[in-house]
Amino acid sequence: MDSPNATHPPRRRKNRAAALLFLGALVLSGCGTAAPSSAPTAGTPSATQSAASAPELPSPAVSTTAATAPAAKVPSPARPAPAPVTVTVPTIGVQSPLVKLGLRKNGSLEVPPDGPGAPAGWYSGSPSPGETGPAVMLGHVNATDGGPGVFANLRGLKPGTEITVRLADRSTAVFAVTRAAAYSKNSFPTLEVYGNTKGPELRLITCDGYDPASGLFNDNYVVYAKLKAKTAG
Repeated sequence: MDSPNATHPPRRRKNRAAALLFLGALVLSGCGTAAPSSAPTAGTPSATQSAASAPELPSPAVSTTAATAPAAKVPSPARPAPAPVTVTVPTIGVQSPLVKLGLRKNGSLEVPPDGPGAPAGWYSGSPSPGETGPAVMLGHVNATDGGPGVFANLRGLKPGTEITVRLADRSTAVFAVTRAAAYSKNSFPTLEVYGNTKGPELRLITCDGYDPASGLFNDNYVVYAKLKAKTAG
């Protein structure tokens, strides 16, 4: 699996101005070159790519009014927010542990494992799910053997679909999908995907737009969701 092209993924920022300065030229492009078992059409989740550095998004393919998200509590410095440990989306058969993704020495974003049955990953430079801001999760659309990846069926998610994230303190954050969009890696909307939000949100990102001629994926697919409920452990 190739590593993402983005060399400076966004970290948490206290204000929009800081985010604008930091979210430079991030593009999710860690997809591999192995074709899926049945090659998807352009715009369909495709092959062995890691969804790891998608920063920008164009106009969404699906759009609805999001449910109002409850305000997230800001954790004290002495008690950092718990990390997410699993993500579950029953409607598309996703029930995955989450690996923590950070930055490599060269500043590029790590990507999830790429073998069959590989889990999704949470970018630890983004908020913990349930905190204010967009929590970012990445997953492959295909495995190295050509089978489906953990996020192979993101296009099946509709507005209102629930995504459940369990946290290390046994609390649970439930998000509702608001919209989704496919973006060319050459024009990825970094701020729209990674920028500050008024409440807790979630981003699920994978590869998209498989090109049989090149064996590469030209796009990223991003699902947007807002916090619906949070329960204590």
